[in-house]
Amino acid sequence: MNFGEAIGSGFRNYVNFSGRAPRSEFWYWSLFVLLVSIGANIIDSALLQNELSPIGMLWGLATFLPGLAVGVRRLHDIDRSGWWLLIVLTIIGIFVLLYWDCVRGTAGANRFGPDPLGAA
Repeated sequence: MNFGEAIGSGFRNYVNFSGRAPRSEFWYWSLFVLLVSIGANIIDSALLQNELSPIGMLWGLATFLPGLAVGVRRLHDIDRSGWWLLIVLTIIGIFVLLYWDCVRGTAGANRFGPDPLGAA
């Protein structure tokens, strides 16, 4: 999956918490959100020059649910429940999730669906 496909998939599956997302989809989506967030914050600071950042807040609201859905589908790819995202509430959980986001998904079908990469 390339950068454009990952962005399209993220918005197409806006609140789809079922299925699987490969590493490329998750990381390209994360990169896209980060880059646009930086741009929105630059625009906010250039235009408003105060503590408010309405463009950044709107961008955050617009991408919160699709980001959550991509994260859940990424966990599904490694055969873990989406509820594991709650581990981020602990300090060590952030590192565990980061590791899981870097691990290759389950080859072949798992309980969450077929392999998004098409491996047999």
